[in-house]
Amino acid sequence: MTEKPVTEKTSLSQPLWLTVVRIILGLILFWKGIVFIRDTESLQALIANTGIGVFSKNAEALTFIIAYLTLLCGLLILSGLFTKTASIVQIPILFIAVFFVNSKNIGESTSEFILSIVVFLLLILFAIKGSGVLSADEFFRTYHKAGPERGNTDRLVNKL
Repeated sequence: MTEKPVTEKTSLSQPLWLTVVRIILGLILFWKGIVFIRDTESLQALIANTGIGVFSKNAEALTFIIAYLTLLCGLLILSGLFTKTASIVQIPILFIAVFFVNSKNIGESTSEFILSIVVFLLLILFAIKGSGVLSADEFFRTYHKAGPERGNTDRLVNKL
């Protein structure tokens, strides 16, 4: 009896509603990336006010990095391509956002704090579970295994 790889087991056993949650998470991150790019001054002020010296000194560079990483990772999670990697990249950014930025501003914006916590927890979930059946990762995995014989890519189509 051959054992399936761990990544294949978790991706194929994931329920469809979790795929919908992954797509919503990708949309939220993509939207926040656009917001950060359009309003870099407020993101730079948030980074400068974290109270961490290294972040305050390099706020301009971090603004650029965080804005474009959030946009790119949101797009990757939305499409289901490199979902685990994109989630792992976003986890430190959301950790800083939850515990150093939004926790200080909880009186002003409780909804932003709650959204940050939910996104942080979902990123941890998808870093563990992966992208699921309806994703670019699964498409390329089954396409690669298809080879010249017929029937291997039909597994993805039959799940839809």
